[in-house]
Amino acid sequence: GKRLTMRCLAARVNYKTLIVICALFTLITVLLWNRCSSDVPLRFLPHAPPVPPSAKVGDASSQQAAASAARAPTGRGGRRWRRGNQVRGDRLLWSTTRQPSRGAGRAAATSTCPFSWVEKYFEVYGKVVQYDGYDRFEFQHSYSKVYAQREPYHPDGVFMSFEGYTWRCAIASSASAAWKGYFYAIQIAQYGLSHYSKNLTEHPPRVEVYDTAAEEQQEQQARAAGSAPWSVAKGCSLSRVHDKARATAVRQFSAPDSSEGVSLALGNTKDFILSLDLRFTSNGSVSVVLETTEKGPPFVIHYVTSTLLIAFKDRDITYGIGPRAAWTTLTRDLLTDLRKGVGLSNTKAVKATKIMPRRVVRLSLHGRGFVDNVTISTTAHMAAFFAASDWLVRNQDERGGWPIMVTRKLGEGFRPLEPGWYSAMAQGQAMSTLVRAYLLTRDQAYMAAALRATGPYKTASAQHGVKAVFMNKYDWYEEYPTVPSSFVLNGFIYSLLGLYDLSETAGEKQGREAGLLFSRGMESLKAMLPLYDTGSGSIYDLRHFVLGTAPNLARWDYHTTHINQLQLLASIDNSAIFRDVVKRWKSYLKGGRAKHN
Repeated sequence: GKRLTMRCLAARVNYKTLIVICALFTLITVLLWNRCSSDVPLRFLPHAPPVPPSAKVGDASSQQAAASAARAPTGRGGRRWRRGNQVRGDRLLWSTTRQPSRGAGRAAATSTCPFSWVEKYFEVYGKVVQYDGYDRFEFQHSYSKVYAQREPYHPDGVFMSFEGYTWRCAIASSASAAWKGYFYAIQIAQYGLSHYSKNLTEHPPRVEVYDTAAEEQQEQQARAAGSAPWSVAKGCSLSRVHDKARATAVRQFSAPDSSEGVSLALGNTKDFILSLDLRFTSNGSVSVVLETTEKGPPFVIHYVTSTLLIAFKDRDITYGIGPRAAWTTLTRDLLTDLRKGVGLSNTKAVKATKIMPRRVVRLSLHGRGFVDNVTISTTAHMAAFFAASDWLVRNQDERGGWPIMVTRKLGEGFRPLEPGWYSAMAQGQAMSTLVRAYLLTRDQAYMAAALRATGPYKTASAQHGVKAVFMNKYDWYEEYPTVPSSFVLNGFIYSLLGLYDLSETAGEKQGREAGLLFSRGMESLKAMLPLYDTGSGSIYDLRHFVLGTAPNLARWDYHTTHINQLQLLASIDNSAIFRDVVKRWKSYLKGGRAKHN
């Protein structure tokens, strides 16, 4: 009777209805599954599997489980983190269970909280890794990286870990982060040191040569084939002439501003570092047409013979490059120049933009002058390095410094630094840059500038120098020469590295003064370094001692900078304090804490 009834029911239900019912059932199952699953799979901490019920105390399996539990991360107060079993409102909850004391009958109560709160409160960054057969959450407090010191530091080698930095600034428009039109010596020196270090660690760049006037035979062959790369508009001229100063052939051009100019077809879609040798005999410009990822007409970047910093209107971006009355090599990162121009705003920072160049269409010249060696390459690190080095030589003042022409207020209790102040960090990093330029070229202009840069080290901060004295005993070179003194740690160490580079390179006689300044600074650092240790991190400066305020804790990225700097110093000075502090400060990144009473 039951079989007959089921057959009758099946006959009444249409097969389409069955399909709809199955589809609804599947959808409900998927929704419930997602509801019960966490949407943040990477945010969980390791948890050891429970001990099997059959395991007896003392047997191998129970001992292995106990060892796994012992390896689980421990928080403050002996708490051990494990993944919670509850899910509330799509938030994965975390539980902490206090381990019972020996002889205790039961564990304390279990509490739960969302890991998003733990992540924010404890500033935790990390990832899930597998070892010992378990998923474990390895965390640290800094997203910055501690680099291994590959070899003892030397003035002609890589500068710290600067090969991993990308400084989006070109010297012709290298303003500070405020983008108000002033040049910041620290940023320019770091730009140079970064490119110097990249040149030592990266593969040689890919370079495509588009024109060189010396290759006369190739030029004649191109003309015979009707494919000459240069286009000369009506009213313009282009000729090949011999330049006595360069002892080679160059191209001479003349193109009124009202004309379409003299143009060179490029068409590069892979690389965006443009370089050309240039000399103007009148006001003029170099214009580059770029097709980009944005819809609409192409952008045009103009490099003009003026002191203009940067301007943007419609699809035209303009940079001033100075008069260029003598032969110079103009090297530009077209990606950086494009993004700076498009992101230009009236606020303190350039707006972020994801625009990318797709193709370098052509180059156009206006005015009168000479041009040679037009190339596009993957990188041009040495050109960027020497642009920074030459800027430092040109802009050093009579006191040997690079004055910073903006007001800087470090914080409550410190007098503002009025425009024209010096920074020991700027002096030190400028010396490190100039020494490397000297070692590459043996040009005495770089060495002379580096030697003059020690001037502000010998003058007290209150008298327009950078020297402070801690507790009437220890010399300190101030990144910010405030009154009262601030004793910023990272800037001081950078100033020491510059003195070391100079003393090691200049020789016993010329480098003696830099060597004495370095020795006094190292003595101060060894004595004062414990003052920057909180027991769980490091301190940015000593305002808590000088002003009696709360300590200015170093952000975790500054903490990793401190570690990287001390590792470098440990490679040139084997004092135990550097090794010990590096080891302890590294442990803080993983949640380590100093012992308490």
